[in-house]
This record gives sequence, C-alpha cells and structure tokens, in this order.
Amino acid sequence: MATERLNSILSHLTPTKSGLSAITQKNPDDVVVTLAVRTPLAKGFKGGFKDTQLDYLIYSLLKKVIQKSNLDPQMVEDICLGNVNDSKAAYTIRAAALAAGFPNTTAASSVNRFCSSGLKATQDIANQISLGNIECGVAIGAEMMSAAGNRVPQPFHEEILQTQEAADCMQPMGQTSENVGKDFDISREAQDRFAAESYQRAERAQKAGWFDDEIVPITTTVKDPKSGEEKQVTLTKDEGPRWGTTYESLSKIRPAFPDYGDRSTGGNSSQVTDGAAAVLLMKRSTALKMNQPILAKYVGATVTGLAPRIMGIGPSLAIPKLLGKYNLSLDDIDIIELNEAFASMAVYCVNALGIDSSKMNVRGGAIALGHPLGATGTRQICTGLSECRRQKKKVLLTSMCIGTGQGMAGLFVNEVL
Repeated sequence: MATERLNSILSHLTPTKSGLSAITQKNPDDVVVTLAVRTPLAKGFKGGFKDTQLDYLIYSLLKKVIQKSNLDPQMVEDICLGNVNDSKAAYTIRAAALAAGFPNTTAASSVNRFCSSGLKATQDIANQISLGNIECGVAIGAEMMSAAGNRVPQPFHEEILQTQEAADCMQPMGQTSENVGKDFDISREAQDRFAAESYQRAERAQKAGWFDDEIVPITTTVKDPKSGEEKQVTLTKDEGPRWGTTYESLSKIRPAFPDYGDRSTGGNSSQVTDGAAAVLLMKRSTALKMNQPILAKYVGATVTGLAPRIMGIGPSLAIPKLLGKYNLSLDDIDIIELNEAFASMAVYCVNALGIDSSKMNVRGGAIALGHPLGATGTRQICTGLSECRRQKKKVLLTSMCIGTGQGMAGLFVNEVL
C-alpha cells in the first residue's frame, strides 16, 4: 500500500506516461473490478428464463454478488442498472437490491443507452468512484427480451420527422443492418461465414468449460406451454450456441428482413436473449483494505454518434476515439469483445479497423451467445476478462453499436496473470 501511494506521488512529479505504460500503472485511486459474474444467457420466449420476471433475475444475480464477493453489502454505496425495455427499471433495481440484502443506504438507479446500457452503467459507477463521490458500487446490466413490449410505430412529433436523420431513428434494426450490407458491400456469404465462425468458437469454448468461471447458476421456475405445469430448474449454461453450425447450414436460412434486403438472417444476426451480468467496482485502496481480489483496472470508456441509418458501424468510430485518448493502437490490445448485433456490422468493423480476428470474440459473440440488450455491456466485461485470465493477456477492449446511431467502447487491464 505504501509503495503504491509513493508511486502515485512520484507520477505527479515525473513526466506523464503514455500508452501501455500509463494504463498499466497501479495507483491507490484507480477504479478496479473485484468481481465480474453473469447469469447463463437463455433463449428469448422459449428458454429457461421465459417465465422469469426481470426483478427476480436482478435480485438473484445481486444475491450472488454478495455471496461471491464476501463483501459487507453496506460497503456498496450505489448500484446502477443498464436496461432497455422495462419502463419500471428504476423501481425494479431499487426493490431488487433491498430484497437481495443491500441496506437502504445503498442507492440505486437505472440508465438506458440501448445496447451499451451495461457499459454505460459501468462507466457511471466508475466515474463516481474516480471523482470521489463513492468508493464502491455495482454496475449491472439485465434484459428480459421475452417480456419486451411492442415497438411504438411513430414515436415522434411530425415536425421532428421533417429532419431525415431524426426520422431515420425509427428504422428497425434489421433495416439498418441491410443498409450496412448494401452501402459497404458486405455480402451474404461474408456474413454467413462470420456467423459460422462465431458459432464454432462458442461451441469450442462451451465444450472446454471456458465460460464456467464467469457464469453463476440461477434457479427459477419454468412453465410447460402445453400443460401449464410449473417446475423448478437451475440454469448453468448458455442456451444460444448451436453445436455443429456450419456456413453451409447458415446459407440455407431465408432472409429475416425481406422488406429491406436479403443479406441478414436469423442465422447471422444476434439472438433474442434473456440474461444479466454484474460488475463490482471500487477504489484500489478500498479493495486492498477490504481484502477484495483485484481482477482488473477500469481505464475508461467513450461514446460517439453517427448516421442512424447505419448505426451498426458505431464501433468503427468509437474504438479509434477511445484508443486515441490513451495513445494506444489496436496492436496494444490483447482481447477484443465486439458485439455482434449483426454480421453485417461486425464484418464491416473488422475490415475497416483491420482487427486481428484471432483476438476478437474468442469465445464467440452475440450471434452465437445472444444479445440481451441492457446486459451486453457488462456481459462483455465478464467474458473478456475471463478470456484475458485464460490466455494470461492484459488489455481488454469492449465495444458495441447502439440504436439511433451511436457507438461505445470500454478499456480494461486484466491484473490476474
């Protein structure tokens, strides 16, 4: 502790470091991750969580956070939930936290930046810690897509719709995927080949047990759709990976959005999924004082905007913006978790940025695992840090596109080598 405090003081007296040396430096005021766990990801409408409510899923995961961290819940000052579809999310997170065992002195809130909501929640908690507003908090992302409501057909005032980009915010996600495919000539074959690789990587990872240290079992109730009989089940594994998936099998699937194009399908797009993931964050000095294991350092995150009609390419803008802030290049990054909302945008981002595919989505991505909207940002942290530990690699980059034309990216340094 004394050594780290001395290093912190010396860092202010010596020339500013840049690049890898700067982000890997350890200081008492660093924001660190001491726990990163998630639920299994279940198929929407027909999987193990189809009859589970969002509040119970959040409650169950928060109980696991308390159990696995062995931290006095009174130490947690704030909890932030990333969620997209539930209008009662702010009520839900507060009630679920109280029921899970957090005291009424632990505050709670919800945020919604569509598919980046989990990363946004992480950023919000981390920013509070770095500013000294709190010392410890939990970021959680959760989504029950099985309970998703219907999309409002025309949510904007007619004067707003006179601006084309504002009107484009209403485009269905499938349409934006077809826009990317057409505008940047991402062929159906390229998309199917990318999707096949995602499935095959997820299958390999699942068979090898690579997900086991990031998943916590969740016990819930499932109702038989025919008999109405209810039974208790414990989910332990992701339901999305379809073992044996090949390019040939994917190439036979019909287009999912024929009104807009013929390249995106149910096989090369992210799955409708239920799930949640949580990240426990605190100051490094607090973690050391409380004997909490330091898994990683939170370095930072950023967001950017772009044309709504091609929202999928958001990571291609957010990633360079984030790396530029820390004087890094993609060569400095060891593991990349890029959300596979659609194969169209994933292929574009890989090509546009020159990403080494061998270090991106090593365990498969949202096409194979699923994309529970609000949970993806925190799920990527859980998966990415676990993969960093497995490979004994240091620097993790996460990124995703965001509906209405945005992109976000986050940066972490694994400290379990």
